[in-house]
Amino acid sequence: MEMKLIFTNKGKNAIGNFENEELIEVFTRYSKTLMKKYDLVVSVPSEDNRDITADGTINVQLNDVKCDVQTFFKELARDVKVPLKKRLDAGETLDGVFKAELVK
Repeated sequence: MEMKLIFTNKGKNAIGNFENEELIEVFTRYSKTLMKKYDLVVSVPSEDNRDITADGTINVQLNDVKCDVQTFFKELARDVKVPLKKRLDAGETLDGVFKAELVK
């Protein structure tokens, strides 16, 4: 299963402060942590995410899904908000980070 995470306007501002490889690392690390709680396998392929900031999206692959995917992504959005907020300018807020959309 392939999902596309579409960043909100504030999410796009936040990811603009990161290099592409850093974003892949953040999403991979936080996904791996959540996989201990949720029954699925997530991968963030670098070949499908060549320019996350310009695209405003990140593509993820899901395998062996045996849980509620929307709940997983809600929790992932909450978790990745932490490192993204650290690079925002003082006074900037970050409410929603992204919305998940099923590709195939």
